[in-house]
Amino acid sequence: MNITNFRNGIFALRTRRFGSVAEIMVKKLYNLKPSTTLLYDLFDPVDKKRIEVKFSTVSENSIRKINESNVIDECVRANAERRILSLADASRRRFNCNIQQIKCRAFDVLYYGLFFFDKILIFKMTAEQVKNCPGYSDKMHRGNKGEGQFHIDNKNFVMHCENYFERELSYQELYCLLK
Repeated sequence: MNITNFRNGIFALRTRRFGSVAEIMVKKLYNLKPSTTLLYDLFDPVDKKRIEVKFSTVSENSIRKINESNVIDECVRANAERRILSLADASRRRFNCNIQQIKCRAFDVLYYGLFFFDKILIFKMTAEQVKNCPGYSDKMHRGNKGEGQFHIDNKNFVMHCENYFERELSYQELYCLLK
């Protein structure tokens, strides 16, 4: 198996399929069990904790807004491979990852993280820490109660690393874990 193809395949996955990869990764890394409910993702049988898993891929922000005169060019330029950032890029390039659909009342521990071009970073917070995290909003959509979000970007990335960093994985390590 070519690790580059494996990594590129992860970046090509969308929404639920991408989330499933992250859940399986966290489950295997921390010896967790599947949830018996749809309220949270995994369960820690040792500490009796409900676990939620939220990850995002990291790519450079688009600067130009799409309009009628640039729509085709912007679609071509949106090629994910051209915008995916490495860990070293995090301090030099603009990015914004949304950790969303967080329902703090439904879990005890949140594992969240970032898939960079060259590394995967895993962070960990309790539900209480999420509620007090700088930038956390308990509103995601108009009229939506109890579901929030926070962003990780080039401005607050260091804060997440200093306060909530759990571990780092290479794509080779992830491949071996999942095999």
